Amino acid sequence: MKKLLVIVMSALMTIQMYCQNEQTKNFTGYWEGSLKISAISLRLVLKIYKNDDGSKGAFMDSPDQGATNIPVGSITLTDDSLKFDVPSIRGNYTGKIEKDSMVSVGKWTQMQMSLPLNLKKVEKLTEVKRPQTPHEPFPYKAEEVVFNNPTADIQLAGTLTIPNGEGKFPAVVMVTGSGPQDRDETIFNHKPFLVIADYLTRNGIAVLRFDDRGIAKSKGNFAGATSADFTTDAISAVEYLKTRSEINGNEIGIIGHSEGGMIAPMAAVNSDDVAFIVLLAGPGLTGKDLLVLQTELILKAEGTDPEKLAKSVKQNKEAYEIVVNSPDSLTAYKQLEELYQKDFESLPDSEKKSPENSKAMFDRSVKTLLSPWFRYFLKYDSKPVLEKVKIPVLALNGEKDLQVPPKEDLKGIEEALKTGGNKNFKTVELPGLNHLFQHSKTGSPSEYGNIEETFAPEALKIIGDWIKETTK
Repeated sequence: MKKLLVIVMSALMTIQMYCQNEQTKNFTGYWEGSLKISAISLRLVLKIYKNDDGSKGAFMDSPDQGATNIPVGSITLTDDSLKFDVPSIRGNYTGKIEKDSMVSVGKWTQMQMSLPLNLKKVEKLTEVKRPQTPHEPFPYKAEEVVFNNPTADIQLAGTLTIPNGEGKFPAVVMVTGSGPQDRDETIFNHKPFLVIADYLTRNGIAVLRFDDRGIAKSKGNFAGATSADFTTDAISAVEYLKTRSEINGNEIGIIGHSEGGMIAPMAAVNSDDVAFIVLLAGPGLTGKDLLVLQTELILKAEGTDPEKLAKSVKQNKEAYEIVVNSPDSLTAYKQLEELYQKDFESLPDSEKKSPENSKAMFDRSVKTLLSPWFRYFLKYDSKPVLEKVKIPVLALNGEKDLQVPPKEDLKGIEEALKTGGNKNFKTVELPGLNHLFQHSKTGSPSEYGNIEETFAPEALKIIGDWIKETTK
């Protein structure tokens, strides 16, 4: 995507995760395909069933987002066409069926954006292999827990895994990356936090992972929260672990992935109870600088024309500067609108008609840019916080990470820790790994869902060994 304020890794074009608990249906047909959204490919599944009166009904799944049984409002299926709409997410599909291949060639429309989507009739849905996902029975204790965040007056829910045996175990709290995440940080049917927790607990380290506030079983409001608010959640998790008799209260650390790697240092400088932190692709740059670099690298990996790439980077940089430097949202909106109008007028007439260049799409983009979380993230500078971190730090980045580029990121982290006088830290750039710490070819987000591996074994070993050495 090349237009003004289209943020590559934002959720603006992502199908929302509505999950309905509907009774089991006798499905008579499955259609599946992939929707290409910027650098990401999302699988969609249409499941058709017959009602008692003979009429057709359907549900739609977005498996890579963990969304199942999204109710379809109306559906029309003939010998040569397929049409349906999904009111809850304001989406609809129209396709022409090629009888020889039983492929519906059509378009998915949502939020005034129209994208190609081919759906193929299949007898059985494609099985997604995630060989690392652990399954019961586990050789350790796994307990559903709830704990309070008194600062926010909310209750958070999670899973505490404790090694078998006697003793006071070292422990870690796991903090997810950006966006609404469950305790396993589920993405594209991968469950990286479950995989990490299983590995560490098998190796003598207790782990508490919890649903983000307002997500799954945790209470609170996710949409209105910033990273500072999520930091109080992480500190509350640490304080809860200190109440557990199985845990060594002096050996509790935090593992944070992506935004969680920004929250972990914030928690460490605001709580004396945090004994160490592990940063998995945690930012070592300012938010605005990181997002500009991220956009450039991802668009380049997609093969974007250099001229269009440069234009997108310039536009995003200008937009971020406006948000960061504006005294309030109203002022920022007016300046962003002027920027949009200037860019819009420079477009050829053919591109002006494109939905992605519409005023409605601009307004939706700006709503995200001016949200509390995004404004906080753009303005955030990790270095002053990292300079105050005096406890042991392990920072890992994948060599092919395009979201948090490793060389710039680890350099920023190392410089800040050294400036602050921290002598107990380790930074590691892991060859061949992407932002999710999977072995990948290009590092592009479009690969995440297609890779079977959830979390590289060598990264697990480095984390486990370092925690055991730090807490021995």
